[in-house]
Amino acid sequence: MATSLSEKQEEIYEEFYDLVNMQPKEIEDWLETDESKSVGQTKEGDDESVGRQSARKIIEIKRTNKSDLSDEQVDHMQKVCGYIKRHVAQEPDGDVSGTDWSYSLKNWGHDPSK
Repeated sequence: MATSLSEKQEEIYEEFYDLVNMQPKEIEDWLETDESKSVGQTKEGDDESVGRQSARKIIEIKRTNKSDLSDEQVDHMQKVCGYIKRHVAQEPDGDVSGTDWSYSLKNWGHDPSK
């Protein structure tokens, strides 16, 4: 793209940075854990879950200058926002630390404990 974002893309960008509250290094470290590897759906033929694949894209997006974001990256940002909002709305009762719900959100760059 290497230009300014459209109004809609700007909204997606702002929402993404509000919802994705983990930094690239935090996400990279998280992906190394057994907990990260233990959750999520894996599509047939893939080696890792959809969430972990998404995390790698999120890391790349967060390391990309805003003016250099591709349309594909903005589309993924929108997908991430939708996932996080839906998943947060399904928060289980009680202490959520150490739950698959929490682990899954962290695979998508959102740490619910923050």
